[in-house]
Amino acid sequence: MRVLVAMSGGVDSSVAAALLVEQGHEVVGATLKLWGGPSDSGCCSVADVEDARRVAQQLGITHHVFNLTEEFDRLVVAPYVGEHARGRTPNPCIECNRSMKFDRLLHRADRLGFHRLATGHHARVEGTPGPNAWQLRRGADPAKDQSYVLSMLGQDALSRVVFPVGDMTKDEVRATARRLGLRTAGKPDSQDVCFIGRAEGREGFLSRRVPLHAAAVVDGEGRPAGSVDAVELVTVGQRRGMGHGTDGKRRYVTHVDVAARRVVVGSAAEVLRSSVVLAGPSLTWVDRPLAAGARAVAQVSAHGRPVPCTVLLEPDDAEVLFDDPQRPVAPGQTVALYDALDPDAVVGAGIAA
Repeated sequence: MRVLVAMSGGVDSSVAAALLVEQGHEVVGATLKLWGGPSDSGCCSVADVEDARRVAQQLGITHHVFNLTEEFDRLVVAPYVGEHARGRTPNPCIECNRSMKFDRLLHRADRLGFHRLATGHHARVEGTPGPNAWQLRRGADPAKDQSYVLSMLGQDALSRVVFPVGDMTKDEVRATARRLGLRTAGKPDSQDVCFIGRAEGREGFLSRRVPLHAAAVVDGEGRPAGSVDAVELVTVGQRRGMGHGTDGKRRYVTHVDVAARRVVVGSAAEVLRSSVVLAGPSLTWVDRPLAAGARAVAQVSAHGRPVPCTVLLEPDDAEVLFDDPQRPVAPGQTVALYDALDPDAVVGAGIAA
């Protein structure tokens, strides 16, 4: 089988390529050049490309670099900036998976005659060829599971992708890399958004692209409670920088209004929400839509605690009703839904309205 492996320069994708070589497949490595600006974090630095190239050399496989900077800027960076300008909190890594790795790169793999696209994600695909046969499942290592950031994948993509390290723990991945003498064996995991440098941070990055505006902070009754330097950087649910109420307890952001230059804060109890609405256009299903009123398990961040819920489908959107009140899901964030009876299996996802 001919397999194109997306090699980010990290240990997971290095081992994914190595395992496929060991299994006797015809393997070619590909690194995406996504960000054209300076980068000292994430997975887009010059050092990462060089690590991927050197690992491919160690494995004796061909390695290509595909330049997708224009598409990345248009499909990931520009929407990220635009969402912040509207007071929303986007997840650029999920959008990168959606539009770059499992769209642009997958289509390129098809055009070049590869049977499968492989990545180093900690997730599993199970099933057999046939209609609605493929299942996306959590990775074997709970601490490294990446099914949340892949929750938008459907049958078309799942039928063509493989995740070779999905059945391994991170320790097993590193042990395999050491056994094979791969240069990435001890390389730390990437934690940051690739196009935002550590020195400038999110504020520096956004300030060069959109105006940032100071805003008043008020409590639920509209009484003054402080100010923020940039309302576009404030996230619903945030507590950092919001100070304390008259009761001495920490305050949390309950609402962000960019147009009015206003941030509303409340107590820990006031910030809790019993539900979240998912915008209809953002809804995706691994197999088929859940039945109205179906039970599910929701996860609202990459390593968040899964919570039982009920999913109500409306004509234009969906509402997720939590069994117990939860911290709010910031508009723009993805909510992944898992099977209530098989909570390792992803059933769909949507973006908070």
